[in-house]
Amino acid sequence: MKVALIADTFPPLRTSGAVQLRDLAREFARQGHELTVLLPDADLDRPWTLENFDGAQVLRLRSPRTKDISYIRRTIGEWLMPRAMWRNLRRSPLAGQCWDGIVWYSPSIFHGPLVRALKRQSGCKGYLIIRDIFPEWAVDLGVLRPGPVYRFLKWIARQQYDVADIIGVQTPGNLGYFEQWREARKGRSLEVLQNWLDAPASARCPIRIEETPLAGRKIMVYAGNMGIAQGMDILLDLADRMQVREDIGFLFVGRGRDAKRLRETARARRLDNVLFRDEIDPDEIPDLYAQCDVGIVALDPRHKSHNIPGKFLTYMQNGLPVLANVNPGNDLAPLIKRENVGGVCENNSLDELEQRCLALIKRIDADPKLPVRCFHLFQRQFSVSHTVQQVISSLCARE
Repeated sequence: MKVALIADTFPPLRTSGAVQLRDLAREFARQGHELTVLLPDADLDRPWTLENFDGAQVLRLRSPRTKDISYIRRTIGEWLMPRAMWRNLRRSPLAGQCWDGIVWYSPSIFHGPLVRALKRQSGCKGYLIIRDIFPEWAVDLGVLRPGPVYRFLKWIARQQYDVADIIGVQTPGNLGYFEQWREARKGRSLEVLQNWLDAPASARCPIRIEETPLAGRKIMVYAGNMGIAQGMDILLDLADRMQVREDIGFLFVGRGRDAKRLRETARARRLDNVLFRDEIDPDEIPDLYAQCDVGIVALDPRHKSHNIPGKFLTYMQNGLPVLANVNPGNDLAPLIKRENVGGVCENNSLDELEQRCLALIKRIDADPKLPVRCFHLFQRQFSVSHTVQQVISSLCARE
């Protein structure tokens, strides 16, 4: 099947989304599909570049900058992005290309106009992989207030929903949000498309815990974005409580809007059981986790939607039990409890999070099958091969 995959993140970026899309592209190619990845690129000095990537082709299209800039500039850039991509696609060797299916990944919510144009040109179905329900989560967290900006972004989001034939959400708890969308037009399909991850490459990680002040401790690691959606301040509060335990250390690896502030806070509070490091290459993650004992998941308690972060998958894949602090009712909580792969706090209580942490530390030594359960959960639910098969099956299904 000839498939176009549209996204705004991909290697060499190291975000969890970029890793997911890298793995998805590789699996499409492994299963014999002809995949073209369409990406915006603000750093190009020409309209387009075409390159090979592990059996797929990647077409980078010059477009406005949308990363690491102010919210206003980002919104303007994202509004212009699909239009710039379409214009430069028409200048590329793939200008007249027709596909059997269009797949796109949200975030961003702004791909709708490009998808509409490609669907019209190809006469095919479109599959929206939606990982964040935006702008709703931004209102929940206080990043946005209900008003003109929110209504504008809501309108943009509806545009991409309207052009989709199939929407894949990441947890059952998010199905209800799209039920009216499904019922509004005959032939629409709504399903759960679990997050996915491919088997990682193994590269030596430059972080060597035995060479740091945390040597000899049980290491609780957080690897990923450190931003407003994560609500990570409670993790520093937990580390503060744990200073009396000289056998426990906290390692935070990554970047994000709050990374610098969290570093400075840990330094000001003299948390000698906390270590911060910059993000690493995704292929170095297995070697890092081999040095650690617990993976940490953090979601701001003001979230009202459901989210199973990509980092949870990497922990499971590498046999790391999790300590999670998530919003009430999140589908991740019953999953952790049902599969017995860690401890979870749903009320943002420091006292409860501390209890879960201490109980999990004890279980690490008492339950030798804990890492095996983690890995088996990953194999059952988060295989990238199953993801590609599900997407292709949905695109090929008759109405």
